[in-house]
Amino acid sequence: MRIFRTLVVLAVAVTSIAVGAGQARAAENDDHQLLFFNHAYGVFDRVTADAIEHSTYLRDFASFEVRTTTGSQGTWTGRYVYGEHTYLELFGAGDLPAPDDTFGSAGMGVSVERSSQLATVVDRLRADGVANPLTFTQTRDFGDGTPPVPWFDGVFTTDQYDKFGAWGMEYRPEYFADPRANKTEPPSFPGDVSRERYLPDDYQKHLMRDVTRVRIAVTARDLANTTPLLRAGGFAVRTIPSGVVATCGGTTIQLDTVPVGEAGMRGVEFSLNHPVATQHREQIGRSTLVVGPGNRAVWTFPSSAV
Repeated sequence: MRIFRTLVVLAVAVTSIAVGAGQARAAENDDHQLLFFNHAYGVFDRVTADAIEHSTYLRDFASFEVRTTTGSQGTWTGRYVYGEHTYLELFGAGDLPAPDDTFGSAGMGVSVERSSQLATVVDRLRADGVANPLTFTQTRDFGDGTPPVPWFDGVFTTDQYDKFGAWGMEYRPEYFADPRANKTEPPSFPGDVSRERYLPDDYQKHLMRDVTRVRIAVTARDLANTTPLLRAGGFAVRTIPSGVVATCGGTTIQLDTVPVGEAGMRGVEFSLNHPVATQHREQIGRSTLVVGPGNRAVWTFPSSAV
């Protein structure tokens, strides 16, 4: 679910956060925890991206898809690894419009589980000193000649960034109601706009279950722009020597501060649907996926393009 940040700001003056009327039961969060890790994306070297796209092992390990998507800010083709609640979006250098097409660009979406909660996140951002949160609506064009459907509402803390940006998001009820979104599920409770409802259950047919940890190298400016969103969403944000670690909600987010030339996605950890007895190491381009032993897998990515 790639967001073209350089174009989103053109729409913020005419879009707003939709406020739903549903009252939801407690899903996996309390009133304080509003945002949860939804997905992250990274831009990798061409060799690694092509190897990911054509990996037979990945198609067995996880629910995997190569998909071209048209949204309100453009068209992009990504390689997707889906879990129960979380997923990854993987690009190669040159796959995206400039300036986000270069090795080391990355981003992350964190989403609410119940309708109306993103408006509360925006209020929290303002209370935390973010004077003008940038709100927008992303649409999706299914390519069948009919008008695009509202996909989700979102918020950035700023339109200024180096290589990384994070946004809060809330899926729109119109998207769930659209018959073209045929892999989504019925609501489990009133106001259900959860990640689990959005994602298909194909993960059950594979070994990979969910993203449990993501580690991304970011600049100091990009880190400073991201931490208010994590705090507003209810994450416990802890400072470490290299940057910050944000916890709560099932996925740990580690953001390490680096110079701009060293930015990029560095690693992802997964939970598995069942433990495996022995370790398997799969080289995918210049990245390495280590699965097991036990119920954990770790995927590491190169820190340079060559």
